[in-house]
Amino acid sequence: MKVVSTAPEASPRRHDREILALALPAFGALVAEPLFVMADSAIVGHLGTPQLAGLGIAAALLTTAVSVFVFLAYATTAAVARRVGAGDLQAAIRQGMDGIWLALLLGAAVVAVFLPTAPWLISLFGASDTAAPYAVTYLRISALGIPAMLMVLAATGVIRGLQDTRTPLYVAIGGFTLNGALNLALVYGAGLGIAGSAWGTVLAQYAMAAVYLAVVVRGARRNGATLRPDTAGIRACAQAGAPLLVRTLSLRAILMIATAVAARLGDADIAAHQILLSLWTLLAFALDAIAIAGQAIIGRYLGAGDTQGATALCRRMVRWGIIGGLVLGLLVVLARPVFVPLFTSDPVVEDTLLPALLVLAASQPVCGIVFVLDGVLMGAGDGRYLAWAMLLTLAVFTPAALLLPTLGGGLTALWWAMTLMMMVRMATLQLRARSGRWLVAGATR
Repeated sequence: MKVVSTAPEASPRRHDREILALALPAFGALVAEPLFVMADSAIVGHLGTPQLAGLGIAAALLTTAVSVFVFLAYATTAAVARRVGAGDLQAAIRQGMDGIWLALLLGAAVVAVFLPTAPWLISLFGASDTAAPYAVTYLRISALGIPAMLMVLAATGVIRGLQDTRTPLYVAIGGFTLNGALNLALVYGAGLGIAGSAWGTVLAQYAMAAVYLAVVVRGARRNGATLRPDTAGIRACAQAGAPLLVRTLSLRAILMIATAVAARLGDADIAAHQILLSLWTLLAFALDAIAIAGQAIIGRYLGAGDTQGATALCRRMVRWGIIGGLVLGLLVVLARPVFVPLFTSDPVVEDTLLPALLVLAASQPVCGIVFVLDGVLMGAGDGRYLAWAMLLTLAVFTPAALLLPTLGGGLTALWWAMTLMMMVRMATLQLRARSGRWLVAGATR
């Protein structure tokens, strides 16, 4: 676990090197995460359609549950990076341990909810009689891994705050490899079926958590930081994360509303929408890598008291976001004849998809600005503003999206509404960035 110098760096080229050094490994780790579900799907898919359907339903619930708590990574990154910038590594790691303890407590609470309610949760998704038993089995076993998953989020935040994105990349690659090997061994070698897939994933998750804990514990001992839980510190982590929880829930609500509207438009529209949403998420990984670099670097600059350096870096990263968005948008347009047939061979779905795909491509520079500024403000610990801004965005998007079927709008109109949503986010984030109110220096905000 390497901690870089806390001294601010001034030149644009140095800024670029620093951004790249953190963003590229972060992108690799982000891409590795969804491969867990893909590997499970590929292995379970050969057991039968009911098993694969059950996995899909359970995985959707698990992904939602974990994504709600992504603030464990974001808030911890910002808090740790500030203390690194202030030159207090002991306090930085102690802050990180408070986040890990909070993750463990939250994970235990989620398990306590999921285990008894698994059949009811699966029934909410309308699972068939043949798929439901497999979904319940997978959900109950996989739920045991949620504490490890949340600890991985928090520990990732600690290590990113320490300006290290290579370790999360290595752990993600190792976890993916172990997950695949265990799934094959337990599903087919031991004959456990879908239960074997769930146990393989749980074991891989705890192995990842153990590696992260070993890294953090080594850093704590090196810097004389305590590993014991601190009630006040855990409470402070929860308070810092609460606004980001509101932000995340608002974003999830927007995506759920968009999916619900697409479902009302017809089967071809919802099929095309799912393809677009998958692509949008993949592109977001690339842009979010820059945002993660922003969280770590901005926090360090503000912790060191260099508000001018933080401002200059913010401007530089916005340029990166715009350029990245333009490149990704162009790639979507040029590569559409190649990747669209991979998703569907239905000509009706293709005809529905293509106009909306162009809207998605055109919106990528806006997405680049949004993701970068989101990361900058997270790195500054400006969670309360991010929460209010996302609630405003939800308030604007909801009526615009819900009125579309009534007004005769189709999938392309829905994706214009998605673009409107991102433009509202961009406007609110740019207003905050230009105001300078996020530039609060010091080891704590």
